[in-house]
Amino acid sequence: QVQLVESGGGLVQAGGSLRLSCAASGRTFWGYAMGWFRQAQGKEREFVAGIAWRTDITYYADSIKGRFTISRDNAKNTVYLQMNSLKPDDTAVYYCAASRLDGSRFARTYDYWGQGTQVTVSS
Repeated sequence: QVQLVESGGGLVQAGGSLRLSCAASGRTFWGYAMGWFRQAQGKEREFVAGIAWRTDITYYADSIKGRFTISRDNAKNTVYLQMNSLKPDDTAVYYCAASRLDGSRFARTYDYWGQGTQVTVSS
């Protein structure tokens, strides 16, 4: 019943910033950990960042730690991914997802997915 819709993607030059949003409808985020994944052309989907429910602890892929920040606003049923110092290697379709398992970095543990938003970083 949970629907997730990503927005905020686009074209940006290397070194620039974007802020992705993921809005949920149908249900609230109560009890769900949220995560961001990305899939570059010709590559497998990979974990980017996650935020737990009970403790709000955040966790990141090594490739983006220090550049990206995940946060959530439960009152708005929205999760964000602030992306700074973007690199061409960050180019991918970014997906938000919801999981009952805190701290998971594996796509198979996420129950609900958005349709994705494209991020393209030019050199």
